[in-house]
Amino acid sequence: MILNKWVPLHVLVCTVSALGMMAGLEAQELPHSCARPDQIAIAHLHLDLKVDFESQKLAGSATMKLDRRTAASKLYLDTNGLKIFKVQSQPDGKELKWSLGEYESNLGRCLSVELVEGVDEVIVYYESQPGAEAVQWLTPEQTTDKKYPFLFTQSQAILARTWVPCQDTPAVRMTYSAKIEVPPELLAVMSASNPQKKNKTGIYEFEMKQPIPAYLLALAVGDLKFLELGPRSGVYAEPSVLKKAVWELADTEKMISAAEALYGEYRWDRYDVIFLPSSFPFGGMENPRLTFATPTILAGDRSLVALIAHELAHSWSGNLVTNATWDDFWLNEGFTVYFEQRIMEAIYGREYSEMLAKLSLDGLLAEIKELEARDTWLKLDLRGRNPDDGMTSIAYDKGYFFLRMLEEKVGREKFDQFLKSYFKKFAFKSMTTEGFLSYLQENLDKKIDFNAWVYSAGLPADVPVVKTEALERVEQAAQNFLNGDDVSVLAVDFETNQWTTHHWNHFLRSFKNDLSPAQMKSLDDQFKFTQSGNSEITHDWLVLVIGSGYQAGFPRLEEFLTEQGRRKFLQPLYEKLAMTPEGLERANRIYAKARPGYHAVSRQTIDQILNYKPTDD
Repeated sequence: MILNKWVPLHVLVCTVSALGMMAGLEAQELPHSCARPDQIAIAHLHLDLKVDFESQKLAGSATMKLDRRTAASKLYLDTNGLKIFKVQSQPDGKELKWSLGEYESNLGRCLSVELVEGVDEVIVYYESQPGAEAVQWLTPEQTTDKKYPFLFTQSQAILARTWVPCQDTPAVRMTYSAKIEVPPELLAVMSASNPQKKNKTGIYEFEMKQPIPAYLLALAVGDLKFLELGPRSGVYAEPSVLKKAVWELADTEKMISAAEALYGEYRWDRYDVIFLPSSFPFGGMENPRLTFATPTILAGDRSLVALIAHELAHSWSGNLVTNATWDDFWLNEGFTVYFEQRIMEAIYGREYSEMLAKLSLDGLLAEIKELEARDTWLKLDLRGRNPDDGMTSIAYDKGYFFLRMLEEKVGREKFDQFLKSYFKKFAFKSMTTEGFLSYLQENLDKKIDFNAWVYSAGLPADVPVVKTEALERVEQAAQNFLNGDDVSVLAVDFETNQWTTHHWNHFLRSFKNDLSPAQMKSLDDQFKFTQSGNSEITHDWLVLVIGSGYQAGFPRLEEFLTEQGRRKFLQPLYEKLAMTPEGLERANRIYAKARPGYHAVSRQTIDQILNYKPTDD
């Protein structure tokens, strides 16, 4: 049956079983996968791979235990750039006929395997190729400690298929295990049960007992050390980063306890964090049991740990209950931002969380102006597009304010009970927008009109009001500066020595028009922005550097764009540079040097901004 996605009052789909498809949505309707799990689903995946840094390949096999739901005779798997050698049935080892379909942009090539009657386990022998989009291979020089090579994967949204043949859709969940062989001087870790120290063989075994979608498959290999944070949490990092990271994440156990107090038991046994080299394209990735994190949050004052609260919250919203398609991405991220805010409020107080909410609202309003109207709906339409196009503040912050609106309408106590029951009822399942809205009306309030939020552009009139006296004073400080107040007097009057990262973010973002070089110099002389080691403050300052033409800041701009690959920072800076011919020339010069150190996710975005035509792809 073809689902009419855009008629919210006629909700036809609800949930997905742990291994199955959405009721009422045909297999062919999966917008970013050729898999047909309503016929045959992967129940368990076992990987046996060797990591070869010299050839930049992962080579070995993927064994799949199948849940054959119909009499269908073909298994369809997503691949992109994989070299397939052979496919066999198990345990008899008989070769099976297989073929690769035509290449489709973003999606890759569909691997179809002809199954004989009675076969419920197959093994695919394959290897990934250099340049696989999910896999970042780093030379020793590209790491923090510059002694050994490093590898990490980033599978979200549909990049798992570039290193594993799989049903690469969040509608399907599977358990997995793995045996990974790496050089003996390195340690391998995954989104699974993990070793905490190296062994002499370089062979490591892993198990993930809870069913997960393919985008949560993750692997990292490097010169890693481990230190505990608490009884069920710890940190992996390169040796020079480890102690700094442990200090920064000191409140992690408090966050876990605060999260459990809100919405129930943590279901993943351990919560560890690995700090990756600076080329990691995101702030964090919620790989279960092992959050992948950017070193850019290591500010030295614990002011950026909201990111850890966010990734931890994904242990419920996203990992436990998962968006069924990438059109439903807000079910992962909007819920997680809401949950993150509640964790931060519980630990650091309401004023602190309201500062975060205010910054989110400002960013959301700005991005709405830049997006096409249809892309500002919560329920997206990403058919024929890269699902990364949906990774905007709409899913995150409009989703958050929708849930906050619901909380304000029904009361926090009632809303908390609703969410707690939601996570419990649909644990280890996937959810559509329509399914959630149906559950909301049945179990929270039948009178709530969600159309203006979910199926309309922009922000509705009932968007919650965010009030923070702290940031109002920051706005006044910025205005006083524009009015000509001496910056040293301003620093005393507004006690800027007490400001956190979020105060400074709001201060710098308050300057809607470009400042003069003289104004920039006075700010820099007083507050040493160009010398800041805080990545969030540095980014906002560099946006002003570009707009003002403040020459003293340009060496730091080039350094910043070269030393880290977080897309959140790269995209606005390159966009700002590209606004003028001089800036565009500077951007291309920097990018030519920096691009090899960026992950494919970041390269794709910057390529589009600069109209860069790679010759090596």
